[in-house]
Amino acid sequence: MRWGTYFAVLASVLSIGLALGVSMPLVSLRLEGWGYNAFAIGVMAAMPAIGVLVGASLASRLAARFGTANLMRWCMWAGGFSVALLALLPHYPVWLLLRLMLGVILTIVFVLGESWINQLVIERLRGRLVALYGSTYALSQLSGPLLLGVIGTEADYGFWIGVALLTISPLLLLGRTGAPAADACRVTFKDLLGFCRTTPAIAWAVALFAAFEALILTLLPIYSLRQGFSPEIALIMVSTVVVGDACLQLPIGMLADRISRRTLFSGCAAALLVSSLLVPLLVHTVLIWPLWVVFGASAGGLFTLSLILIGERYRDDSLVRANAHVAQLWGIGCLLGPLAAGAGSQWVSGHALPLLMAAGAFGLVILTFRRDAFGAQVAQA
Repeated sequence: MRWGTYFAVLASVLSIGLALGVSMPLVSLRLEGWGYNAFAIGVMAAMPAIGVLVGASLASRLAARFGTANLMRWCMWAGGFSVALLALLPHYPVWLLLRLMLGVILTIVFVLGESWINQLVIERLRGRLVALYGSTYALSQLSGPLLLGVIGTEADYGFWIGVALLTISPLLLLGRTGAPAADACRVTFKDLLGFCRTTPAIAWAVALFAAFEALILTLLPIYSLRQGFSPEIALIMVSTVVVGDACLQLPIGMLADRISRRTLFSGCAAALLVSSLLVPLLVHTVLIWPLWVVFGASAGGLFTLSLILIGERYRDDSLVRANAHVAQLWGIGCLLGPLAAGAGSQWVSGHALPLLMAAGAFGLVILTFRRDAFGAQVAQA
């Protein structure tokens, strides 16, 4: 196994997570300060999802043409340029376009990076090493809101830190090998429907976690503010959710190498359902802090286990295609989640965010009872 390459890809993903974690909450807080309502902020949060759908369909074709490592580097530099424009052009319509561009650009990086990692790892360590990827990414996102809380939200420092990270980190991929081979083809929605029919539980979990992540980084700060908390406490709440996601992924990955991954998956779905339902009841009590940890850990566990299960089943171009489908589902979740939560918060209930997650988790729990929910293991590393 190429350990140097594994950690180089891991470090690149970490830099992206930190860049997004320090810049994306700043976008939502700026919009809130400008007087935009929850639905308008939800629309902004959903814009990258459209870009995700475009990027996912192009990743395999572009990787075959330019090479995985080259394409990842160029996309990260383009992402840094887009974040710089967020700071330089603070206008709502322009930000909508830039968030769309970021969705396209960074989706290609994630599709290729996750495929590269799953291709590199050996089967007996798959759970731990894929979980380390998930944990590292979550920790980088955790550091973003914490750093933003330290440097403040009045100036544009959060944007420029993101620019620096996305400019420097691509250099880590120079000379790295072992990326999966990709065919020059376009991944369509018809292909996505086939993937969903084959592995419905994995597909649902990916879309649900995408909605979760978009909501946590963009609308959870707003939810906390509207529950009466200060901006500093709101950012700490976001960070606490990500702590749960980050710190418990490695134990979940270790368990995935020892016990039934399907059973573990079902347990995470049930934990997400229960914790989501408890948020409105406990949000103004001290118990909300451990509950945020469970909330984040159970949602993150579902995504980590989904990547592990995909890595069991696919190799090379099939693996790139599967991760492109993950990105498509991610785009759908990121699109529908913030829109539904933003509209629900404005017109239905102030607790729309946790209740939406509870509904999604309930559907997943029901789905895991199907015999064919996870498809068949068709490939081994």
